[in-house]
Amino acid sequence: MKTYIKLFALSSLLTLGACSEDFLENEPYTDKVTENFYKTPSDAFEGLVAVYDVLQREAYGTQLIVSEQASDNCFGGFGIADPTVDLQWDRFQYTTDKDMNALTWTNSYLGIYRANVLLENLDKVNWGSQTALKTRYEAEARFLRAHFHFQAAKMFGDIIPLDHTVTTSEFELPRQTPEVTYALIANDLKFAADNLGPENYSQAGNANYGRITKWAAEAYLARTFLFYTGTYNKTDLAGVVTKAQATTYINDVVSNSGHGLVADFANLWLAASFANFAGEDNTEMVWAVRFNGSGKGNWDLHEGNRFQVNIAPRGGSIGRYATGWGGATVNPKLVAAYDNADTRKAASFIDYVGEGLNFDAQAREQRQYTGYSWKKYCPITNEAGTAVVEANGGNFQIDNYQDYAIIRFADVLLMAAELNLDTNAALAQTDLDRVRDRAFKNTAHRIPVTKAVIMEERRLELALEGLRYFDLIRQGMGVMKSAIDNNTGDSQFNVTFRPETLGWFALPQSQIVLSNGTIQQNPGWN
Repeated sequence: MKTYIKLFALSSLLTLGACSEDFLENEPYTDKVTENFYKTPSDAFEGLVAVYDVLQREAYGTQLIVSEQASDNCFGGFGIADPTVDLQWDRFQYTTDKDMNALTWTNSYLGIYRANVLLENLDKVNWGSQTALKTRYEAEARFLRAHFHFQAAKMFGDIIPLDHTVTTSEFELPRQTPEVTYALIANDLKFAADNLGPENYSQAGNANYGRITKWAAEAYLARTFLFYTGTYNKTDLAGVVTKAQATTYINDVVSNSGHGLVADFANLWLAASFANFAGEDNTEMVWAVRFNGSGKGNWDLHEGNRFQVNIAPRGGSIGRYATGWGGATVNPKLVAAYDNADTRKAASFIDYVGEGLNFDAQAREQRQYTGYSWKKYCPITNEAGTAVVEANGGNFQIDNYQDYAIIRFADVLLMAAELNLDTNAALAQTDLDRVRDRAFKNTAHRIPVTKAVIMEERRLELALEGLRYFDLIRQGMGVMKSAIDNNTGDSQFNVTFRPETLGWFALPQSQIVLSNGTIQQNPGWN
């Protein structure tokens, strides 16, 4: 049986050709299959875009919203009549849905599979004089393979690392130790960092914005290094990257990438800035997943950001904020952690009372109303009060268009501060100061750099961007429990973190069943 591949156009990620099962023995004339497809550089390019396409599926809200609900940033939220599974992420209890993490697992392995298909076929292409292009495509594909592995590994712990497409005899492979998985991740990221050129695509109108760069790879290496060494108490990244090398990589991004901070933090987020929005292709975006509203209500396409509707105000638009499902209500403890002079406070959260918005939680059937919800990523209305996405002919559930920022330059600066802290405290201080100076719009709020200060600054700068839970897990179970446990006297907000899980999420039951016993459930979830 032939293996069929799905093809996409890079500019819009639209399907170019549909493939169906061919029961004839002769060579298909219209269907593109792996056996006859990879011949030209343009074929390889289409295969690469098929790998990129999987990124858009992450914005269904799987890992981004789950990690925020599971951290101390948010509660479950959604509606009072919604299934109770919406609460179980933040309460660390899976009692009604044993497969609730399936999308994160399957999306990760779909991305890994597509990357491996491309990588295994690059040598079949007639590159002619374009051998540098082959290296570039390999570097981008290996970066994406590393990303998809990391998405699964930081959520589930031990996973099944795959550096090739599996055969039928490998359908029941066991999970591997972190050292094996992270060695593959590190080698892939290192190849990308060492083989991509110095291009910076974060300029307005650049057709390559959203593609992997050397700077994204170097920053991702630092992120992976910090997570792995912290979580597993190691001194290097799986024997592949030392701390000195990780520091060199991140310092290179700070000094030579051409990326920088947008002057006003609020201008990074459409709902916080409106007319002053800096645009998605701004200098701060080291790497982002791109979206657009061209799907126009077509549920078979994956053009739009399907995450945004999850966190938008429930029960109808309010002010300039468009409607959604009210998921992941913001913990008031997070809001209270900000100094009132910190511009990130007003730019990150919708404060219904503070902004004079009459949000009737009971009438809107909002569960776990806290008075705060996400301003980052919240869709907006036009001046007539119509959701912009609908005014443009789209569906408010699937056609929102804001990009998902995976690596911002502010994150790069904070990772650099952390990695330089022990060897170059002055540089670490400078990196931290740049982030705080932007937040307060002056230099009067600088504080001495320490590890604890850096971690708190990450909490404030990167809130609601899907990083907090994973920053907690790398600090240990004691820190996680102290941060996440919540008992306000109102039982709907009671949360008890269970250290017996080791911070890992439950594996989807479907994968355990399909493994025929090779895969066992994570500790604490049996």
